[in-house]
Amino acid sequence: MELQKSLLQNIGQYLSDANETVSVAESVTAGFLQFSFSQIYDAPKVFRGGLTVYEKNQKKQLLKVDSNRFSDEDLVSKEVAQEMALKISEIFDTDWGIGITGYSEPTEMSDFKTFAYFSFAYKGEIILTKILELHPRTEPVKAQLYYTEFLLGCLKCELNQILMQTQVS
Repeated sequence: MELQKSLLQNIGQYLSDANETVSVAESVTAGFLQFSFSQIYDAPKVFRGGLTVYEKNQKKQLLKVDSNRFSDEDLVSKEVAQEMALKISEIFDTDWGIGITGYSEPTEMSDFKTFAYFSFAYKGEIILTKILELHPRTEPVKAQLYYTEFLLGCLKCELNQILMQTQVS
């Protein structure tokens, strides 16, 4: 919990200093990311909101994910995570958009694996997409928390890279 608090302080400080905002579209983390961003000091200044789109039809209707472009019937793929990140940043008019979709426990649809795809959009461009695979015996809530913390760690790294690039320029 202390690690997450420190991550959130760093993320919040960067976003605040850069006068940038973030929004989240999540399914597998089921609101944990939105909750985490709400814990940032002066959260409304940097976190505009998010959507938990747990079911495929909600991804299509609320986020306008184009399911015709993707073969996954349940809409879990890196392309869907990317589209979620782009669409949520459009919906909330934010600099940063985060999309995450996957499985918190093994299912037949996941080929009995536990994994998630996540993606970051920055100013309308995808800058990072990753898959995070967990042991299939990971408890679902622990998988959701791990995905959340890992994603926040990756976001902090991306923010640091952008900060370093702007300082060099």
